[in-house]
Amino acid sequence: MNDVLLTPPDAAEVELLARGVVAAAAGEEGLTPLQQLLIPALFLSMTGHRVELETLTPISAAECAQGLSRRNQVFRSRIVQTMLLSALVVRPLPPLVATKLREFADALGVDDDMIAVAQSYAEGAVDLAAVDFARNGYLGGLDVSRLSALHTTELDSSWGEVTHDPGLAGRWAQLRDLPVGTLGRGVADFYRDRGFVTPGLEGSAPPLLAQHDWVHVLAGYGTTLENEIEVFAFMARANDDPRAFSLLAMVISLFETGYLRTGAGLFEANEGHLQSTGMAGRLADAMRRGALTQGSHDFLDLDWFTLADRPITVVRNEIGLVPKTDTAVAAGSVGPWQPGGITPYQLNSARTAAETEGRDYLPWQPDPTRD
Repeated sequence: MNDVLLTPPDAAEVELLARGVVAAAAGEEGLTPLQQLLIPALFLSMTGHRVELETLTPISAAECAQGLSRRNQVFRSRIVQTMLLSALVVRPLPPLVATKLREFADALGVDDDMIAVAQSYAEGAVDLAAVDFARNGYLGGLDVSRLSALHTTELDSSWGEVTHDPGLAGRWAQLRDLPVGTLGRGVADFYRDRGFVTPGLEGSAPPLLAQHDWVHVLAGYGTTLENEIEVFAFMARANDDPRAFSLLAMVISLFETGYLRTGAGLFEANEGHLQSTGMAGRLADAMRRGALTQGSHDFLDLDWFTLADRPITVVRNEIGLVPKTDTAVAAGSVGPWQPGGITPYQLNSARTAAETEGRDYLPWQPDPTRD
């Protein structure tokens, strides 16, 4: 089509989009309080335009599709994912909403695997939804090409652990020898300060999950569960492949609704964290920052060791990383070395690890220069 619209949406189109999102995500009793916070936050962060929910009138799937007839597949996919995200924060998910999500997706010509997950949630088939994540999510099934990025041949599944790989453990240990200010040294200190065990050793996280720890350091997010939501929102939106949305759907299902009991080989359900004050805006800002990076970034399939000796500031500049908004910072979005960017459990783990290894314990200290 020669008349495909590629410019950012104006205020009028944003209103149309918001009408579609509200129509798809609202149950019979309307939007939940969390949805009323999340939807405006998403539109403001991603478009720069404010939406007033009380002024929006209902719209049908057909009307929404007609209004987006000049938009390409990628744009329409992102709108369906906004509908999905706005719906997946609700538990129990009303069957009506699952039906409307499918209706809007079909009208917009979008086939997203997370629609099936939403339908399973609405039917109360939580175990089936977990299977859908494993089978249809972005990382469903081991991709052999990932082995080179993870530097191990021991994986038996995407989220599998590797606990006896001296070569992999040695590679991670070498990060400690890098100069302060480099990305790799930042990750090494990030692990030491939290008592985390590096891949290749007993008690470590899956190598694939460890990939996202580099993002904590690069993008400046701490390690509370609220920060985890931000990191996965950032990663999902920095990747131009729409399937990466399943990463964000996963953490919302773990750390907000608890629909998933476990995920990513290590995480366990811990509900209600998106309802924390300001979290809707923090999630939306993380998505904005991911969307504004230059190029497409699959951070879970990146050989981070090729960037380990480079200054963090240089890598940030190369991907066009923009700062957090003042609103997100005021709401509590902190980096790995800012107050609130680490949990008491992690501090205790670091002390225990030092004692076990017979070395001096170096207490975690706030350090704004790292963030």
